[in-house]
Amino acid sequence: MHLRTRLKHLLLVGSALATVTASLPAAAAADSGDRPHRPSDRGLSAVIRYTEYGIPHIVAKDYANLGFGTGWAQAADQICTLADGFVTVNGERSRHFGADGAPDGSLSSAARNLSSDLYFRGVRDAGTVEELLRTPAPAGPSRQLKELMRGWAAGYNAWLKQNRITDPACKDADWVRPVTQLDVARRGFAVSVLGGQGRGVDGITAAQPPAAASATATATAAATAGKTAATPDPDQAAAAARELFAAGNADMGSNAVAFHGGTTANGRGLLLGNPHYPWQGGRRFWQSQQTIPGELNVSGASLLGTAIVNIGFNDKVAWSHTVATGVTLNLHQLTLDPADPTAYLVDGAPEKMTKRTVTVPVKGGEPVTRTQWWTRYGPVVTGLGPQLPLPWTATAAFALNDPNATNLRGSDTALGFGKARSTQDVLDTLRRVQGLPWVNTIAADAAGHSLFTQSQVLPRITDELAQRCSTPLGRATYPASGVAVLDGSRTDCTLGSDPDAVQPGVFGPSKMPVLRDAPYVENSNDSAWLTNADRPLTGYERVFGTIGTPRSLRTRGGVEDVAAMAAKGRLTVADLQRQQFANRAPAGDMAAADAARACPAVLPDDPEACRAIGAWDRTVNTDSRGALLFDRFWRKFAGSVPLAQQWKVPFSAADPVRTPHTLDTSSAGFAKALTDAVAELRAAGIPLDAPLGAHQFVVRNGARIPVSGGTESLGVWNKTEPVWNAAGGGYTEVAHGTSHVQAVGWDGGRCPVARTLLSYSQSSNPNSAHYSDQTALYSGERWVTSRFCERDIMRSPALRVVRVRG
Repeated sequence: MHLRTRLKHLLLVGSALATVTASLPAAAAADSGDRPHRPSDRGLSAVIRYTEYGIPHIVAKDYANLGFGTGWAQAADQICTLADGFVTVNGERSRHFGADGAPDGSLSSAARNLSSDLYFRGVRDAGTVEELLRTPAPAGPSRQLKELMRGWAAGYNAWLKQNRITDPACKDADWVRPVTQLDVARRGFAVSVLGGQGRGVDGITAAQPPAAASATATATAAATAGKTAATPDPDQAAAAARELFAAGNADMGSNAVAFHGGTTANGRGLLLGNPHYPWQGGRRFWQSQQTIPGELNVSGASLLGTAIVNIGFNDKVAWSHTVATGVTLNLHQLTLDPADPTAYLVDGAPEKMTKRTVTVPVKGGEPVTRTQWWTRYGPVVTGLGPQLPLPWTATAAFALNDPNATNLRGSDTALGFGKARSTQDVLDTLRRVQGLPWVNTIAADAAGHSLFTQSQVLPRITDELAQRCSTPLGRATYPASGVAVLDGSRTDCTLGSDPDAVQPGVFGPSKMPVLRDAPYVENSNDSAWLTNADRPLTGYERVFGTIGTPRSLRTRGGVEDVAAMAAKGRLTVADLQRQQFANRAPAGDMAAADAARACPAVLPDDPEACRAIGAWDRTVNTDSRGALLFDRFWRKFAGSVPLAQQWKVPFSAADPVRTPHTLDTSSAGFAKALTDAVAELRAAGIPLDAPLGAHQFVVRNGARIPVSGGTESLGVWNKTEPVWNAAGGGYTEVAHGTSHVQAVGWDGGRCPVARTLLSYSQSSNPNSAHYSDQTALYSGERWVTSRFCERDIMRSPALRVVRVRG
């Protein structure tokens, strides 16, 4: 039967093929009358075919119905995590969990529930997201996306009404409630501003003007000293900004590589995507296939709470993302009116700040009311985390500009990718929609093309503008980190517009780094420069990233690996699978032999330790012996010894993949790191040559599941950032790392050749059959064979067909 006919048949007769689990409404939905369903939502439905590992293949007749099926299926797997996120974006965490509790970090950097609520209630009270929803496309979201969000909310609510919650994380909780299209859009907004306002939530909500009396005294003292009081030290701020925006310190990262048809066995493209995302909380991925017959057919992974496939493939093209180095915010240093610290000067004229008074209900206490202060540039902020304070004094303050605060187009970008027939279509979508806030895009297609582009929504900070308008603080922070601090007192220092940009104040598509049809394009969270080591990208502005600077060990190892693969040629999907689990530790290749040679001088009475490092096979497989000792040593060494002192041969921009090299074992830092690592393992009762998997694992429903991979500093492609618990036996959980992996190619038929893996599994509910099934696969380095085409879906031995209705 033809695909379209088959799917149409399923939509017509799905009710005869399936049943919907009927049960009493959840207690959590008891107050659903507060948010009545729209009458137009009641007729929504979809057919969901579940295959192995609980992966849903959702079929619907239009976008609203597709959103309905997606919201229903996400709720079935992730109701508690999703509900927690909606509590966050509605500014109700303090009400339910207390002001001093901590959010999971998935939707902002807020350290406490109170600051999270103050920020998100401010967004809600200002009608920010409502205004974005009213903005016509292309600057605002498309009609299709709004229909998807409307349907998603209805599907989520239908699941909540028709099912009992079994997840102990929120069973019988009063904070699990029906949602609206607006709630879904607010969640999308939070994801969009993660790299901008989301970084500064604590500083935005804490910003208060200096008291009038102290302001006068401070201003007098500053004038006497001839300088602004309490201005951050430029050198210290530059170092803090560099650390804050370093990819190696982020809780998200990724690898991705696309190979051109000239390197493959059949002349068609190949793509390996390996995002590194949190294993818990609201930034998890979730797998599905979405189909509207004749309109859309795409498979892949969605960030929870989104109605589209963010990373995925169809029958002609595959794409993945890596977290980019582009800095999605900038600061404007304000010169304040001497008579009023809540007014600032622009071309000599005072301009009053705007007050946003926000009230947050608090569990067991009185509501908290605070004022936020906004300017023409954005909110006043008194710090970007504790590392980078930005004090509000009598003479100066700082405002944060985030262009993604007017960008609700990220999901439209993904929707365009899902419909793409080539890498050219991917690039055209990026140029038309301009919606990706903080990621690069790597893609391949069935015709053999490869693509890399850093197409981000970035503040239009040209190097010329930074040179002309940076304050003394900005002259230090911009070269060091890409964080521009511009003089907010001059209109000639505004960001301006590119003629091809969809919104003012951002770069247009013509300024984005792009590399097309290279034998390979690879990114591991460094800048675009070494996307292909033989074709380095240059000419972009500093705000996009650096050129000619040292690369991370993960980038260096990744480039070595994929360049060798491309040179070998005749690549297949199986080669991508081998690369994902090669588990080579570049730091071990570069330093273990030198460390073993120097070890006897450091530990003359401990030959066991020296033997363990020397015998280590330089991999981080679960059976690798000595890997844990080297890992603990290397973390201590790399974390305490500056890069320039770690190696004897320094970095050379002429040889960036192979330099720096040759471990410098002469420093006190080397001896201390090695001594401390050995003592640490012995104190924990861990043998120095224990197999890695015995002490790097997760526990799911009482069972230990060994985990391979290694930390950022080791440079491992299969990145694992585990949680150290010496009393528990080593690394006993994974904070973030390899998440949704896809290895995709084509063979000339109608179906893509795809293998996928979701490391932490589909559901966070310990009572679900899909709580840890793919985690066990990940441990055993086994893959899921994707069922994309209709015949493969219907042949699944695990097939379960459900028709869901509103």
